[in-house]
Amino acid sequence: MDRTERFHLIDQMLSNKGLVSRPQFLQALEISPATFKRDLEYLRDRLGAPILWDRERRGYCYQKPSSDSSPYQLPGLWFNTGEIQALLTMNAWLQNLQPGILSEHIQPLQARIRGLLDQGDHSVDEITRRIKILTQARKAYRQDFFQLISQALLMRKRLLIRHFNRQTATVSEREVSPQRLTFYRDNWYLDSWCHVRKAIRSFSIDALQQVETLPVKALDLSDKKLDKELASGYGIFSGASTRQVELRFTPQRARWVAQEQWHPEQKSRFDDEGYYYLQFPYSQEPELLMDILKYGADVMVLRPQSLKNSLIAIIQSMHKNYL
Repeated sequence: MDRTERFHLIDQMLSNKGLVSRPQFLQALEISPATFKRDLEYLRDRLGAPILWDRERRGYCYQKPSSDSSPYQLPGLWFNTGEIQALLTMNAWLQNLQPGILSEHIQPLQARIRGLLDQGDHSVDEITRRIKILTQARKAYRQDFFQLISQALLMRKRLLIRHFNRQTATVSEREVSPQRLTFYRDNWYLDSWCHVRKAIRSFSIDALQQVETLPVKALDLSDKKLDKELASGYGIFSGASTRQVELRFTPQRARWVAQEQWHPEQKSRFDDEGYYYLQFPYSQEPELLMDILKYGADVMVLRPQSLKNSLIAIIQSMHKNYL
């Protein structure tokens, strides 16, 4: 039990029982008399806990509050060390998503958390030294764009955006109703209703060249509709219209792939020779093709034929580069 948890238990025992003897505390806290003494001093001196020793009844109790005051409560935010470590880990993850986007709002909370954690069994410096979060292929975003999008999303306002299509090298201007911000594979995407295309579209935030908030109420789509359109197929390039892919992995590669989840609705099996078969729905090919290619000769597309043809064309094109 760490120090923060002991403070909670001491407060709980005093509040519930009214009077608690030293042996009862030592047994419940599983600490030495010296540690218990230090905990009491900290609670009294640093946290203002009105803990008294009742000589007649041989126990500790809270001083009774006056008629115009409330019973004592532990001040501020209180978490056990495990919860604080989880928050710091989450904060490190958020900062790694894009430095500066949320740090202004996180710093006050982080300072309070660091203060609490420093009183526990592990220092903040030790946790940050031991817990590392690395991201891959992270893209850069304009902080003002991210904040404008977040505000419009929560205030339910439309946005006017200029989007660069990397595939066609063209720029288009769109009026959109933002629905969700999605973080996927180290990149942020804006899921929106596009009023130009009259359909749901996802835009990579790093591909936006201009973002402007419009004084027009955003169109609201149901979660059911969004999930049907965006979550039914494979990855961020999903769609409502899907097909089934079946892949076969070599026994060696299956040791890794069998532990991965490619899709919530995937189906898998092993054959007698140890080959691993994976089936799941997908909507568009680009991202799926990239994931298949990274496994090289350890994977084979069994169906559909259209995806197999696309993969063959890419492999042939790659081969020409090395002739």
